[in-house]
Amino acid sequence: MMLKPRSVMGEWLALLFLGGIAELGVLSAIPQLLFPELAALSYDIFKRPRGKWASAPVMLVVTPTLTAILGLLLQHRLGYGPLSLSLAIAGAMLLIQWLKSPIAPAISAGALPIALDEGSWWYVAAVAFSTCALALAARLSLAWRHVPILPVTPLADKIDDEVESPASEYAWLPYFILFLALAMALVHWTGWRFLLYPPLIVIAYEMFAHANVCPWAKKPFLLVLTCLTTASTGLAIFFLLGHNPLAIMASVAVSIVMIQRFDLHVPPATAVGLLPFVIERPDWHFPLAVATGTGLLAILFHFFRKGQRR
Repeated sequence: MMLKPRSVMGEWLALLFLGGIAELGVLSAIPQLLFPELAALSYDIFKRPRGKWASAPVMLVVTPTLTAILGLLLQHRLGYGPLSLSLAIAGAMLLIQWLKSPIAPAISAGALPIALDEGSWWYVAAVAFSTCALALAARLSLAWRHVPILPVTPLADKIDDEVESPASEYAWLPYFILFLALAMALVHWTGWRFLLYPPLIVIAYEMFAHANVCPWAKKPFLLVLTCLTTASTGLAIFFLLGHNPLAIMASVAVSIVMIQRFDLHVPPATAVGLLPFVIERPDWHFPLAVATGTGLLAILFHFFRKGQRR
């Protein structure tokens, strides 16, 4: 698959930005600076500098920071469990609708401290700083790259912008809630906490809310393979190279290559490859949990689409 020069430049900028944030995390001893959804945001923003996420720099900072605060408060109060996760997800979705924010990865930013048992307020400060840095870097790169405003927006960009918009109707919501309930039940039964990994919540939200246009909604079972691949390669790179900026850049680079190879524009998949770098003692259960959770979503979404057609 041939890539456009601007697309390649955007992906390189995303890798350099993530490597820089990772290095800053090492130097400052604040590892939370690189929260996984920053990979998804960076990938889309640098690749599509006039896209929905890139065009909302204030929401890019405000939405994840507020959901991070909510998630941390729930973690302090309730710890890990179905109630805390449900409240974090519901609260994040309400914030997105109230703010009319396109930043759906903020849902993951709210669920992450609960999933990781992250209790430090440095997490909130790190999310605010990293998203501020991304918004600034995106603006500087826009001026440096001289990205033109095209007279006609390409169809692919129109589709991506629609997927990144807040939901406008809610017939899909019962299926989304059912998916979360089943996933949480499986987590309880298996003990695999990352069966419902935070980026999967974002993937499911955008998939159900924009079922008619979402790129991975048309290929739900290829989505399973994509997330399994990014999870497995991320874990392998973590074992081979350890936790350092080079390993993080390599993990995101492989995730981008996989997305391109499968022709499936799903930015949250880049965040999946970074999860082994934030999980305590990750092992082979992680990619298996990712495949199981994503497979559950694919199956349930298949029945949702059948119901839509009827």
